Amino acid sequence: MSSLLHLAAALDQPDVQDAGSYVELARLAERGGLDFVTLEDSPDPPGTDALAVLCRVAPATRRIGLVPTLTTTHTAPYRVRAAVATLDRLGRGRAGWRVDVSGDTEEARPSGGRPAAPDGTPRYGTGEETGSATRPWEGREDGTAVRPGGGAVVRDPAAGRLPGHDRAHPAGSAATALQDGGPMPLPGPVPGDCVRVVDATDERTWSGAARHADVALVRAATPARAVAVRDELRARAAGHGRRPDTLRVLVSLFVDLGDGEYAAAPGHGGGGPRPTARGPLYRGGPVDLAELVASWHADGVTDGFHLLPAEPRRDLERLVNGTVALLQHRGLFRTFYPGSTLREHLGLAAPAYRTAPRGKAEHR
Repeated sequence: MSSLLHLAAALDQPDVQDAGSYVELARLAERGGLDFVTLEDSPDPPGTDALAVLCRVAPATRRIGLVPTLTTTHTAPYRVRAAVATLDRLGRGRAGWRVDVSGDTEEARPSGGRPAAPDGTPRYGTGEETGSATRPWEGREDGTAVRPGGGAVVRDPAAGRLPGHDRAHPAGSAATALQDGGPMPLPGPVPGDCVRVVDATDERTWSGAARHADVALVRAATPARAVAVRDELRARAAGHGRRPDTLRVLVSLFVDLGDGEYAAAPGHGGGGPRPTARGPLYRGGPVDLAELVASWHADGVTDGFHLLPAEPRRDLERLVNGTVALLQHRGLFRTFYPGSTLREHLGLAAPAYRTAPRGKAEHR
């Protein structure tokens, strides 16, 4: 477990279409030094287009990580990869991808995408689809890749194709819902640099998340549940040949800071989050929330928290000015960003290339 806490927050604002509002909240979160912000995507107009909004946020911020939820089930994987690559270039290495799958056939209609599973049930191969959909970022067969600002690429001007196009790994996998076989049409981020975030609350996602995810989000109302899931995920990660401490496990917690500085209501705050239909909920003030976060981290329960504000503008402001300030004062959370990329914020090294170099690479 890393020595400092990791904190992230959701920017979701129901019925808010103004990108400027999201920019304002992201800047507030950045002022607090949060690792990253997340934004859910909605397939139904006029729902939020998470990628488009965060592409507006990227040039208006400098350090905070930007993680949209993108569904792979009904969208060709190469399109998802190209979208995340665009955000990563705009954010200069700050993009992540919260992977989601869906069994809802209606979600496929706006994109003309693929149908749901034959039996109509949701697809729970989230982690496996993460690996399949991002595999082409992990190196071409000759080991070269396009890097931001220039780098080694393979050129074939006479063929009139993208560098290394004929040597790119296929995008699809017959073992998952991702059946598209074409290579990525645009250069991706530095191979493997995209931070992969997976909701690992459901046990059916554990194996894939342990194998492929950089960050696992877990909804847990008690320390015992949180530590049990974290230990299971890390044990499985070790079984896949990973170092367990390269997987960051964050507790997702709904927070309602409407009580301001007052003590938390019974069953919340100092008494712990209360289970609800949406997930564990904390209701109280920022001081008690800081105590809860600090105590769970001190006990080795979690690497940090992904906080979902009940009222985004009000609660995020109280989170940054109250909870985060207290944690910083106690030396539990950063007071500045030591790096510029999301991987650096999370203390994660860039993965090694999975393919050995082969042949000569011509430099741009």
